[in-house]
Amino acid sequence: MNLYQRGAMRLTSFTDYSLRVLMYVAARPGATVTIAEIANAFSISESHLTKVVHQLGRRGLLRNVRGRGGGVELDRPAAGINIGAVVRAAEREPYVECFDPRTNRCVITPVCRLRGVLSEAFAALYATLDRYTLEDIAQNRQRLRALLEPPGRPAGRGRYLREKRT
Repeated sequence: MNLYQRGAMRLTSFTDYSLRVLMYVAARPGATVTIAEIANAFSISESHLTKVVHQLGRRGLLRNVRGRGGGVELDRPAAGINIGAVVRAAEREPYVECFDPRTNRCVITPVCRLRGVLSEAFAALYATLDRYTLEDIAQNRQRLRALLEPPGRPAGRGRYLREKRT
């Protein structure tokens, strides 16, 4: 049984979707993709993904391409997008009340050792995530595309993959 199955750690859906969007776009270098395509591939609400894509754009990770054949594409090379930085930006901190002295109302804070344990655990999580880039997790582009393409629609055809025009 892995950590996820035991419920030891769970990222927010916003973080999960941010990573999925980036992987989807990275699996199609040189192409623009639409939010509808991503939503369809992962069976996720388009309205929720619109918010995710907007935030990724504000952070300089995605670029919006307007006009015919428009959509989104990476705003920098996948090798320049650090997974730890993406997760830090998407996750809501503090993770527990005692991490924020402005709002902490926990009565055991002065003697609690859990805070130190959790700090150490989150530091270890981010240390691991910081070792990887989007390029590292999207190197298997062909296999990703094969799983994400709609059935009966070959990759690179029609509205599901628009090559950038130069």
